[in-house]
Amino acid sequence: MKKIEAIIRKSKFDDVKSALHNVEVNFFSYWDVTGVGNEKEGHVYRGISYSTSEIQRRHLSIVVNDDFVQITIDAILKSAATDRVGDGKIFITPVEEAYRIRTGEKGGKSLN
Repeated sequence: MKKIEAIIRKSKFDDVKSALHNVEVNFFSYWDVTGVGNEKEGHVYRGISYSTSEIQRRHLSIVVNDDFVQITIDAILKSAATDRVGDGKIFITPVEEAYRIRTGEKGGKSLN
């Protein structure tokens, strides 16, 4: 099992969520985060300059069985990309064990 953490643009969240559901990744957690990235220049909207040094993003946390890792990564990469600086990052870490609280199931079975 692996934990996939993705930090994406908030505007791409619905696209990413749909892409994950399309590859049968139906459970994940997410929350809004603020971070500092490589984007240094501000943006002008309706004549007002906005700083982009602090960037609003959405953080997704997904645990999948090993055979779903690449499928999940590909879905995120394809649906979150805008080809502009600030599209986000994906991090992969191993998960030693997982338990379903309701039934006590453990391992990969607990993720279904």
